Amino acid sequence: MSVEAATLPLVAIVGPTGSGKSELALQLAEQFNGEAINADSMQFYRGMDIGTAKLPPQDRRGIPHHLMDFLGVREDTTVAAFQRMARDAVADIRSRGRLPILVGGSGLYVRAAVDILEFPGTDQHVRAALESELESVGQPALLARLAEVDPISALRINDGKRVVRALEVHALTGRPFSSFMPERQYLTPTVQIGLNGDRAELHQRLAARVHIMVEDGLLAEVQSLIPQGLREGRTAHKALGYQQFLRVIDGTSTLETATEETIVATRQFARRQLTWFRADPRVKWLDWAQPDLGSAAAALVNATWMSQAQGNTDT
Repeated sequence: MSVEAATLPLVAIVGPTGSGKSELALQLAEQFNGEAINADSMQFYRGMDIGTAKLPPQDRRGIPHHLMDFLGVREDTTVAAFQRMARDAVADIRSRGRLPILVGGSGLYVRAAVDILEFPGTDQHVRAALESELESVGQPALLARLAEVDPISALRINDGKRVVRALEVHALTGRPFSSFMPERQYLTPTVQIGLNGDRAELHQRLAARVHIMVEDGLLAEVQSLIPQGLREGRTAHKALGYQQFLRVIDGTSTLETATEETIVATRQFARRQLTWFRADPRVKWLDWAQPDLGSAAAALVNATWMSQAQGNTDT
């Protein structure tokens, strides 16, 4: 397809874990001379491969994948830092006349990459004090405090890390965290393709995938990451599967219990992902089981691409 690099849209493939996002990204990358940009926050970590369903290099069909494996398990990053890295990757891919394809189910990270969003700064002392308070009084107490200063965020947030962040932002800026999440507006021409399907089938897929992870050595992977600092890292040890299998290593759980707990937690996570992405009316939903999935997704890309090319011609 002969178009200027400036007309290349950003493609974002979103949806719940286990819906086939990675495979669709490969298909579109092959068809449109594209490169993938990872937007799964747990695939940032080196060595966390089995438990995050990270596509092995030999299965990437020669397609470059950006923003994988750049953190050690002791390290952490921020959504604002990811935003800068993702936008740099998009610009680099476009500069070479290739199509950038963002793929992943971490909703806030996806939105940071595609939308015009402002991220307030951070203060390690304020953050540490709030994290200590979270440990001592628990999430419900902090959530109740958040509801007093930012009821919108309090209704949206369901994990301790994000409660701490919302309270930190209010402490530093005097503004509610929700005020930094304005109306949805793409930074650049973008098409978001969402994958969804039968809920019972998704549950079966997720259960099967967890069992395959266990067979492929998830327990050994978790064990190998402990000397690298898995327990000490603020985020990595909380990943699905890793926290459950750390308890097996500690002797407080069994392999069977950890497996079932991981399946349940993964289903709950998929439900939260769907809730997040369904709230965005711009997502174009496709059924992962439809026989023409690849061509249907390609048609959405083509429509956005041609619309942008026509817009450039008209100006």
